Amino acid sequence: MPYHSKWQDLPTEAINPATLGIDTMSTLDMVDLVSSEDRKVVQAVQRERERIAHGVEIITKALRKGGRLFLVGAGTSGRLGVVEAAEMPPTFGTPPKLVQAIMAGGQDAVFRAREGVEDNFEEGARIVSQLRVSKRDVIIGVSASGITQFVRGALTGARKKGARIIFVTCWPGTELQNFVDLIIAPAVGPEVIAGSTRLKAGTATKMVLNMLTTLAMIRIGKTYGNLMVDVQTGSEKLRDRAQRIVAMVTGVTPDEAGDLLRDAKWNVKAAIVMKKAGLSYSQSLRRLKRASDSIREALGENLEPTLRKLLAVKKTVEPPPET
Repeated sequence: MPYHSKWQDLPTEAINPATLGIDTMSTLDMVDLVSSEDRKVVQAVQRERERIAHGVEIITKALRKGGRLFLVGAGTSGRLGVVEAAEMPPTFGTPPKLVQAIMAGGQDAVFRAREGVEDNFEEGARIVSQLRVSKRDVIIGVSASGITQFVRGALTGARKKGARIIFVTCWPGTELQNFVDLIIAPAVGPEVIAGSTRLKAGTATKMVLNMLTTLAMIRIGKTYGNLMVDVQTGSEKLRDRAQRIVAMVTGVTPDEAGDLLRDAKWNVKAAIVMKKAGLSYSQSLRRLKRASDSIREALGENLEPTLRKLLAVKKTVEPPPET
């Protein structure tokens, strides 16, 4: 029986005719060629805009009802999920268990590739069971090729528990169409280096995951306008950011913003509500709770005009660029 590879016909394994002679090019020409290929990524992601929007709504609905978000993958896809999960608590003040990453091979595989773990269907299903994924949760399977067995095992386990499933892949032809709730499949074309999905596929996946997580966080009130009002102030840089946010929104000086934040135990939202509504710290927390933790709802104010005025003032006082 002749040998046939189940991978050879995948777009992620295809040979790119534009880069056949890349190893003979000058370095500058290689840079231009890779940049040209990368421009295709934005177009591919844009073509998935409606599916991405649907994914955001699925995640938002789950989070509002007390559900969790899991991102599962192997190799590059798994590491991209780890990055998303790790960034949620410092950026949006979420509890660590709200957004979790499931990485084939565990934490060690984040830093050192563990080939073969991606082929373990049963392990993917086992971890989902161990984490007690339920019908309230959403699981995002991430697999550039679309056939990673670890991911498929995790999705199968999640489906049995009734969880909503989003599948992010760069293989639009995946047969999982009837198994998951939503497929987001940016068709980025063959990689610069055949099969190296950390390149265009990785970039497209990062863009999609960024949008799914960030826009869902905006939907549940984790920003005020485009300001990071749930930022955690564990570093000097983040404390400075919090101080600037409070000053911009309330119109006080940076020093006064610092005093407000100290009174609010470095809770940016509480500090803003305290100043704008003339409330105590505890009263501000109660108002925010009634408003589902949304500053916009708690204050009934649109921040955009204030920020536009600040930007206009900044533009007039900044020195013109040197020519």
